[in-house]
Amino acid sequence: IYLIFNEGYVATQAPNIIRANLMAEAIRLGRLVAGLMAAPEVRGLLALMLTHYARRATRTNAAGDIVLLEDQNRSLWDIDAIAEAKGLIKPVFAAGPPGSYALQAAIAVIHAESPRFDVTDWGTIVALYDILLRIDFSPVAALNRAVAIGMRDGPATGLAAIEIVLGHGAYSARADLHRRLGQSEAARACYERALELARQPAECRFLQLRLDQIRGNA
Repeated sequence: IYLIFNEGYVATQAPNIIRANLMAEAIRLGRLVAGLMAAPEVRGLLALMLTHYARRATRTNAAGDIVLLEDQNRSLWDIDAIAEAKGLIKPVFAAGPPGSYALQAAIAVIHAESPRFDVTDWGTIVALYDILLRIDFSPVAALNRAVAIGMRDGPATGLAAIEIVLGHGAYSARADLHRRLGQSEAARACYERALELARQPAECRFLQLRLDQIRGNA
């Protein structure tokens, strides 16, 4: 079910990055399973999918290009989906130690509840990633934690965290932190490498736009 959702969230076989029909189908299946099983992780997965689905209308612009979380119009987020997700994960956390999906859902809910990107509760997000990495380590979660550290403690600290967990990979994330530090040359090199590795058309357009902006400001 989660693989179906992820293909809808970041489509690998389509010109547009979002396939809302696949996300909706995964949520439908998730609701069916949740109705058959009381397992906390089933509810956690459904909450995670709902929270990401809530932002579907704002993740790209009219041309199909990527809009970053910090630039999205939060007034267009699906508040009913967010409320349903919150209702699902609250009893999961109350019942005992949460699993991987519930932790990821809680992180997504914090983003969804924040009125603006610059007042996001990055400290709690980092703490939740700390727990997540102890029970279910993955390079993606480690990268996301490093980025959250960068948002909480500053881009230089975030870059150091990326170096510790992923070395010289994660080029797009590294490029963004270099950009925030005003390190144009380092950002350009990382964006160029990220563009070489990218395959999804919308992602390629986004990286090229960032490169053009940096070159224009150089």
